[in-house]
Amino acid sequence: MGRRFWFFAALFLAPVAFASGEDGARPSDASGAGPGEGRIQEESGPTPGPEDHAARRALMRGLEYLAKRQRETGTGAFPPDPRQRERATIGVTALSALAFLASGSSPGRGPFGKEARLAIDYLIEKCDLAPASPTFGYISTGNDVSRTHGHGFATLALAEAYGMSPGRPRRLATALAAAVHRIEVSQGTEGGWEYEPRAVASHEGSVTIALVQALRAARNAGIEVDPKVIARAEDYVVRLQKPDGTFRYKLDSEDSTLGLTAAGITTLNMAGRYDDAILNAALDAITTGLARERDLGTTESRFPYYRRLYLAQAFWQLDDTSIFRDWFHDERARILGTQERDGSWHSSAYGDCYATAINCLVLAIPGGLLPIFQR
Repeated sequence: MGRRFWFFAALFLAPVAFASGEDGARPSDASGAGPGEGRIQEESGPTPGPEDHAARRALMRGLEYLAKRQRETGTGAFPPDPRQRERATIGVTALSALAFLASGSSPGRGPFGKEARLAIDYLIEKCDLAPASPTFGYISTGNDVSRTHGHGFATLALAEAYGMSPGRPRRLATALAAAVHRIEVSQGTEGGWEYEPRAVASHEGSVTIALVQALRAARNAGIEVDPKVIARAEDYVVRLQKPDGTFRYKLDSEDSTLGLTAAGITTLNMAGRYDDAILNAALDAITTGLARERDLGTTESRFPYYRRLYLAQAFWQLDDTSIFRDWFHDERARILGTQERDGSWHSSAYGDCYATAINCLVLAIPGGLLPIFQR
């Protein structure tokens, strides 16, 4: 049956958790049996406590929800919710594919191997492979709000799938190489990227971070990537840092967030940087900001799921494992309290599949099965 899910019993021997729900997340009873129970298999070993079982059930129920929603389309993509404000099909499909992969399945293998394969196939299908096309390599539906941000997540998903697939499928390799090419030729003059798949003078930090991570993952999977492109992009990310340690959205803006700062740390970690003045200043800014939020009972994030994913990755890579452990401990209570009865989490902005995919990814980080989650 391929990789199995009992590894989460060991994964959750230490208390773990998640961040608060996004706009409109509603408390619900997540403790009872529900979807996902049929795909959990146990292995002999240390006996997990009640909290471990609850966290594992939450993850399994989330993945089952994604599998169910995927079946509604019959295409490998994920349908929008009637109440969501924006349609981001490529980004949501890519994040869901990553969630399936992070849980231990690979395309065509494992409990969610079918779902992972369908999602990856959909992304390949949406990759522009027409040689003469001005957007050759771009992964898009044509009316997707995620645009190059979604392209970055899609390229990341293809790279992770390629690295986890035996035999290195040629069709996957072709699409991945083309997607990497589109990123390379779209780099702007400042070293960053914008929302359109072409080189422009403007730039945006969150898009740049998504594309840099995709390039690093592709290179780690064996795809040729121009090192000059990565070097210029890493320099751009460094220049986003403000004197207070936070990272801003653009070089000509002072607007910064803790989520983008965590994403900046994660990007520089992927470049092989783990302990320098830039990263230490960023970490200090995050810990200070989180402490301030706790004291005030507020949060600065308009994109809490985005922030949660990158905070988890940034803390996970630290040598001081207590920082991740303590943060995760508090987060779990919030996430378990906002899971819906059907296994989902809610986002009125980008839909429940988006929120559920990110939450499942965060829960899967300590398993270390996805290459980008490996320490």
